[in-house]
Amino acid sequence: MSDSGNTAGPIACWERNQKHLLMHAALSLLVGVTFGSIPFGHIAGRIRGIDIRRHGSGNIGFTNVQRTIGWACAVPVLVLDVAKGLVPTAVAHGFSLLPAMVGIGAILGHVFCPWLGFNGGKGVATAIGVAAFLCPRSLIAALGAFVLVLAITGYISASSLTLAVVLPLLTAMFYRGNLALLLFAVVVALVIIVRHTANIRRLAAGTESRLGLWLKLFKRA
Repeated sequence: MSDSGNTAGPIACWERNQKHLLMHAALSLLVGVTFGSIPFGHIAGRIRGIDIRRHGSGNIGFTNVQRTIGWACAVPVLVLDVAKGLVPTAVAHGFSLLPAMVGIGAILGHVFCPWLGFNGGKGVATAIGVAAFLCPRSLIAALGAFVLVLAITGYISASSLTLAVVLPLLTAMFYRGNLALLLFAVVVALVIIVRHTANIRRLAAGTESRLGLWLKLFKRA
């Protein structure tokens, strides 16, 4: 009887802690989704009198906004998409939330935007914002690879895919033993790669569009 009583207490305490952790993680994820689901690209299009989803690639992210309504709208959209990943992740601790779960939620909220039929952007800018807080060293190196591929090819999609592939590798190298950060980087990579499936097909077929600025700089058609 005494042995049973002695073990029941710690087990019950462990179960309560597990339930608390799950609820904490779910709340953090929900907060992240709420921030990430703000569709700044769609809002920019509406301000200009169009539905950005019906133009170009149909995506609400920076690249399609730039091609459809220009840099004046695309740059603020890029900044805000990065910010909606960075800001909630950075302040999560202050509200007793889990930063990594808030960050993942922000990315998922952007990609699967509930206000747009669960079809949002591709998650790159928001993921950059989250990674800027969680794993800045690996992000800086990954952005270097991004810029290099963009300078060589002119393809935003190829640069984004490069960033997705190298981010987990760099995170494993710079943050050895941190399984939570590695898991975050792997999730980011998988989401970005899956969202770029159509781009991968166009890259393979040679029909993918290059960044307009790159074409002007290198004077290519």
